[in-house]
Amino acid sequence: MGGKPAFDCPRGVSIREFKHEERIQIAFSYRNTECRELLPPQKITKSALQYASGLRSEIQRKIKDGVFVYADYFPGSEKVKRFGKASKHVLIGKLLDDQLETYEKQVQNKTLSPSTLDGYRKAIKSERMSEWRKKTLAEATPSALRDWIGEMGVTTKFARNLLTPLRSVFEDALNDDLIAFDPFERIALTKLLKQTSKPSEYEADPFTADERATLLAHARPDEHPLVQFWFATGLRPGELLALRWAKIDFKAATALIDLNQVAGVEKGPKTEAGIRTMDLNPEAMEALEAQKPASLLAGEHIWLNPRTGKAWQTDAQLRKTLWVPLVGRAGIRYRNPYQVRHTYASALLTAGTNPWYVAQQLGHADVTMVFQTYGKFIGEDYQKPKAKLKAVA
Repeated sequence: MGGKPAFDCPRGVSIREFKHEERIQIAFSYRNTECRELLPPQKITKSALQYASGLRSEIQRKIKDGVFVYADYFPGSEKVKRFGKASKHVLIGKLLDDQLETYEKQVQNKTLSPSTLDGYRKAIKSERMSEWRKKTLAEATPSALRDWIGEMGVTTKFARNLLTPLRSVFEDALNDDLIAFDPFERIALTKLLKQTSKPSEYEADPFTADERATLLAHARPDEHPLVQFWFATGLRPGELLALRWAKIDFKAATALIDLNQVAGVEKGPKTEAGIRTMDLNPEAMEALEAQKPASLLAGEHIWLNPRTGKAWQTDAQLRKTLWVPLVGRAGIRYRNPYQVRHTYASALLTAGTNPWYVAQQLGHADVTMVFQTYGKFIGEDYQKPKAKLKAVA
């Protein structure tokens, strides 16, 4: 000690000399305050100085991002009390971006579906969420969140999907001791959404019998079996694309539905009810027989993309390259492909089919969704209390 340091110190890094030791010190600016903090005692080496420089850069980066917590780096410093709680300075926008990175890693680890990630990404990057990006955790009070949610003017489902990433941010912030409490825990969210959300504008808009016939008449030979089978089963688009020949029992005229393709990834249904054995009517069986020459010996999947001769990659591909052109050729009013499912269900109910049977065919856990979505198609004989209906059924 007592002489010039043997090493050149990086910018913002210095060596403090004391009576019995030398210590490395880093300097940085935080909240318009020049800060100088000593690192723990250690041997002064070139590597130690480089580490100190890297630590300083990390601190400066966190300060810029609004997520620096003084106590995390210098818990014994007198400045910890001066700078107060971290929640006053942590930007919600940075935490939302970190949350998105977490979702992306979950997709890589196959613990989250790509379609769910897409929904979370849209929520995080949405214009509504931008209101919070430049605000701090401390500014997200229960009353501020309550006012924001109450003014959305969207459906309950839309609101809950939008709030999911934000709620995760506050849950993590609470676990990391950045906030004293989760503001969402002090919001009666279900009640609030019931009072302020608007009803869904989406309705079942099935194709008429004449429209179905027109669509089939304009389908190309390599499209016709798929379209016919789809109208005859009402499968979800992903279930249709994931269906294999091995799941068809030709003798019993049934199909085992146990896979759903979402954003190009095949997985099991969300609920146990989604795994089901469907009855196949004569139209569905006829469509399968017509499809045999095209794909029975080509591989596992029943329905192939006529343009590639391979299995469909996504339901968006099916919609863009088959459905939209077909509806255009047929010259009928456009409805999205999911209306095929609604057409199947409404046709059964209009014909007097038991709603509980329809729910089973559709893969619903109970009959609630059938009555909510297709109530206007259900005959008077079934518009009775459930207890009486069971006796009739």
